Amino acid sequence: MANIVPVKKDLHKNLKIANKRNLAHAANQHIVPVNAHEFAQAATSYPIVFIKDADTNTFRSVLMLGLEAGENLFYQDEKWDALYVPQSVGMVPFALGLDPEKEKTLTTCIDLESPFVGEDKEHALFDEKGEHTDFFKKIEDSLAHLYNNEIASEQFTKEMIANDLMQELELAVSFANGEKKKLVGIFTINEKKLAELTDEQVLTFHKRGLFVPIYAMLGSIGQINRLIKMRNQQSDNKVSGIQINTLVAEEKAEA
Repeated sequence: MANIVPVKKDLHKNLKIANKRNLAHAANQHIVPVNAHEFAQAATSYPIVFIKDADTNTFRSVLMLGLEAGENLFYQDEKWDALYVPQSVGMVPFALGLDPEKEKTLTTCIDLESPFVGEDKEHALFDEKGEHTDFFKKIEDSLAHLYNNEIASEQFTKEMIANDLMQELELAVSFANGEKKKLVGIFTINEKKLAELTDEQVLTFHKRGLFVPIYAMLGSIGQINRLIKMRNQQSDNKVSGIQINTLVAEEKAEA
């Protein structure tokens, strides 16, 4: 079980991080967070979709790593089978968290239970003078960059909602053994409504760089075919077909 705590010089001055780290912590994750700044790179390997949190009723953007809960088709034999590793996955064993000593302040945290953390590893967090090492400074810079990207991504999502551009999808999956499953609660950009944006909206979107993540997300849906291919290479229960259906508000209301 993870034990994520804020990094403190007095408590962790001898702590070090392993030079070689794998991504085993994501081995059973079928979705992982992704921010809009990553969409263009991530779209080369993964389907990018929005999902809706049932508790908060808010949307967040994620990468699909599998077709079933607990299925990560990209992590096999301790290797990640894609050129691009999402930022949310690659920061292990670090994360951003609230500093208990400073109200509403984020700070660098570390998972003390991670196998990549210990006093016998290679990369120190603090030097002999108690100052942050270059290694630790780069980690902090990366976390700050990730945080800023997540804030921008939240704004991107709000823009899609405000302009009524969310489109719900349903993935109807058929398996070779006769089993059928439907993946629901998945959203993408509504292409029809995108084409109906006013000239003023188009200009605004263009100036703010919103079309790059929009078209990256739309193009990434084709990567579902890659998931099927990977699934069929790794599992005896192969996918025999998949149908991507778009749902409209009226259909959802009748369901």
